[in-house]
Amino acid sequence: MPATVIVGTQWGDEGKGKLTDLLAKQVSMVVRYQGGHNAGHTIVVDGEKFALQLLPSGVLYPHVTPVIGNGVVVNAEELVREIDRVTARGIDCSRLKVSTNAHLILPYHAALDTLREHALGDALLGTTKNGIGPAYADKANRVGLRMQDLLDADSFAVKLRSAVAEKNAFLTSIYGADPIDADELIERYLTTVVPRVTPYVADCVALLHEALDAGEHVLLEGAQATFLDLDHGTYPYVTSSNPVAGGACVGAGIGPKSIDRVIGIAKAYCTRVGTGPFLTELSDEIGALIAERGHEFGTVTGRPRRVGWFDAVMLRQAVRLNGLDEVAITKLDILDTLDEVAVCVGYELDGRRLAYPPARTDEFARCLPVYERLPGWQVDLTKCTEPHDLPEAARRYLDFLESQVGVPVSFVGTGPGRDQFVHRVV
Repeated sequence: MPATVIVGTQWGDEGKGKLTDLLAKQVSMVVRYQGGHNAGHTIVVDGEKFALQLLPSGVLYPHVTPVIGNGVVVNAEELVREIDRVTARGIDCSRLKVSTNAHLILPYHAALDTLREHALGDALLGTTKNGIGPAYADKANRVGLRMQDLLDADSFAVKLRSAVAEKNAFLTSIYGADPIDADELIERYLTTVVPRVTPYVADCVALLHEALDAGEHVLLEGAQATFLDLDHGTYPYVTSSNPVAGGACVGAGIGPKSIDRVIGIAKAYCTRVGTGPFLTELSDEIGALIAERGHEFGTVTGRPRRVGWFDAVMLRQAVRLNGLDEVAITKLDILDTLDEVAVCVGYELDGRRLAYPPARTDEFARCLPVYERLPGWQVDLTKCTEPHDLPEAARRYLDFLESQVGVPVSFVGTGPGRDQFVHRVV
């Protein structure tokens, strides 16, 4: 059976974890295909909140094999801590598999990330300082260490000592920071990390193809989102990997013909963490209200998210970049109290009306949003579970979004809980 990809269509935090958890009921394997522990997926089950960082969202189901694919960068110490946290809450992580080819995030990556952000001053990128970018840079430079390196203690020690020597040159001579103690780091990993994570290391490409060949349903879970994509996002205010659907092929190890369904996730409004252009951003009391009702703080960092109106121009571009078959709209209930909602339906650039974002970053920053305004519904949606439960104004809002982006809205989030959603037949 072919695979399904779930991808964020804005700047992240759209609710990918909840939809992955919802669809995981029907699959045998959930594969995280890129990103690192900078991305958090929040799932609420029977009122209990699970904030996952590296573990795929399917880990909450005992029938699912959760897989961390080769496209992910893994902080092994954070992975151990996350496994311990989840296990302490009654979740069995023994089925977890981590790709032999997933690259490691090591302490010097986080140190370099933090120092580089500090050096940028007011021009900082707004990274989480978790070492994601430096780890991907080492991967591209072909000097990174991978999960498979943990399987040979002697070889791991040699490679890590060489890497630390190189990184210390940067840390001390360029940034004036203290060097990392290679011996302490090697000892720490070999005694407290390697024994814990090596049982999970596996040939995940083989496992994935065995599942597909057996006719099993596989779900590919992205982190971050389309407009944080290294190639297609609002560069340089992006992540260091490819969250778009095409990245699922590379980050999991399958060909595009194995994918037959791509679902995009979007909030009923937009949010963004950190710096970068945000054309529909609200700096008024409505933005503050949406942020408060939506609890808009980063799952991993706790940083407040910037809030704005829904941007249909961005979503049209996301449809093109990802080949979306359908869209899930989350957090529709957050707009319940508004008497009017706005949707950005176009951009104005130097007197021209644009249906898609301009390719040039400087032009994107100069664009002005063109809005259509619709009546709000002012009805509590949190009890809605069927399409006919939604008030007419909410249905009109969803129909309007469909007409703007050209693909159907298949799922609608009406609250944080696992069962608080409406499935609209596609």
